[in-house]
Parts: sequence; structure tokens; C-alpha cells
Amino acid sequence: MPARHFDGGRLRRVRRAADLSQAEMAKAVDVSRAMVSKWESNVASPEAERLPALAAAVMCPLDELFPREDEPDLADLRHDAGLTQRKAAHFIGASPLPISNAERGVRRLDEAYVAPLTQAYRVSEAALLAAQDRSFGIVAPARPVSRPPTPQTLSEKVRYLLDQTYPHSTPPSDAELASRVNATVGENLLGEKGMRDLRMGTRNASEVLDGRPESLLHEGLSEVFGVSPKFFLPEEAIVREVVEGINLILLTGAEGLSMAARGDEGLSTYTRQRVIELVRDLRQGHLPDSQGPGSL
Repeated sequence: MPARHFDGGRLRRVRRAADLSQAEMAKAVDVSRAMVSKWESNVASPEAERLPALAAAVMCPLDELFPREDEPDLADLRHDAGLTQRKAAHFIGASPLPISNAERGVRRLDEAYVAPLTQAYRVSEAALLAAQDRSFGIVAPARPVSRPPTPQTLSEKVRYLLDQTYPHSTPPSDAELASRVNATVGENLLGEKGMRDLRMGTRNASEVLDGRPESLLHEGLSEVFGVSPKFFLPEEAIVREVVEGINLILLTGAEGLSMAARGDEGLSTYTRQRVIELVRDLRQGHLPDSQGPGSL
């Protein structure tokens, strides 16, 4: 069974970043504080059906906090719905035995149970039947393992950078992050609550900044995390800049590439022409061979 990957240390960092105590998390998932402590110390692991509640408690996507590379089987679908076999059995009006048999590859689900379980697991009928096939050892042709989704929103990017920058230590609090951003830009741009809203995605940047330019926020965050301010731009804004740059090069020709790469001399005529040709190839959908004779 392709179980989700559980990392107690990461759970602890995400919980602290969400300003949750161990007691608050324990209450959210109906366990003792001591059990949460054991999870975070990797002394014990939570039951698979508790993982969705843990992810919800810290407002983090399940696939992001507890990734799983392989396609789910029937047991995985049930776990992702946060259900035990006994609770799932309520949806089909029977004992847990038919669900247990199907998950163990002993006997397939009765046709009458398919529709109620798709509702219970919040999946399509096709997804449920494909998961059942996997429980019986019938595996579809392997697909390339997909990488974790690239962070798109500002909140996703901030959480991503916190996780990457502080993999083995406690990340700075929202108050500390806000203070660093303010110190970088030289003004009181945002407070602890504003930083928390940006990190959790409960308010967008324009609401938090109250009319002040988002470029100041990007500048401050870039200094805090050591990345380019452009990292925090929306994808469409980055694409627009690239397209505008390409159009400028194509419109102005070699003159548009007179960059001071070597003092006042700029790029050589040959190099400028090669860049123009490469840009044209890219616009036409041709990827140049970086190892070929025509490479720079």
C-alpha cells in the first residue's frame, strides 16, 4: 500500500508556523497532547486516517504535508477521507467486512456499494474502481512520478521558503518575519497579523498592504529569504516580462543587446547575432541544443 510519507519534525515546524500548541493540535484531532509529542519526535506515527485532520489543523494541503508518490488503492482513498473501516461501513449500510475484503484483494465491492463510497471518499466512480484494481494487484502502466506542484500564490511561496530555509530548526515567527521585512524596506509595512494572513492566504497582499506597492513587500521578503524579488511575482507577470524582453530584442535587433558585458564594448557582433537567433528559435518552439556546434 503506497502510504503517505510522515515526518514528525516537519509536522512540528508547520504546527509552530501555524501558531498552534501541541494541546490545540491534540484537541483538533482528538488525541492526547502526549501523543502529538510522540508523533513530532518520530516515536510513533499517526493512523493514516488522522492525516487529513492534521493537515486541516495547520491549514496545509494534505499532499504537500504528507506526500505520496504512488497512485492510491482503496485503503488509501478511505484514509484520505479520514474514515476508519467501521465509519466507512455506515455509508453502505453493512458491516465493515465488504470494505475489508475489497481493500485486502479478497472480494470486490458489491456494485451497490460503489456509489455510496464515491460520496464518502469524495472521488469519482472511475477513481474508486481504479483504486480497487490496485488493491487486487492490477496496476496501470507506470506514469512518470510527478514532482510536487510549484508554489504559485504568495502564501504557497512563503510556506515553501520557510520549509526549505529551516528544514531542521524552528522558523521565525510571523512577528519576526514582519520585523525583518519592515527593517529592509525602512517603513512599517506590515505587522504580525498581516504577515500571518499573507503566509496562510487568508488575505491577499493588496488587502494587507492597504494600497502600498507590493514591490516593497517583495523586496523585503527577498532579503529575508535570499531570493530574487521576482520569485514573489505572479506567474503571469513573469511571463509578461519575458515576452516583452524577447519582443524588444527582436524589434531592436543587435542594438537591443548592446549590454555592457565587457566594459563599454558590449557583446561581440557574433554573440549578439547568436542570441537573436536563439530567441527566434525559442519563439518558434525550437529548443536549441546547448551541446551542439551552434551553441554559445
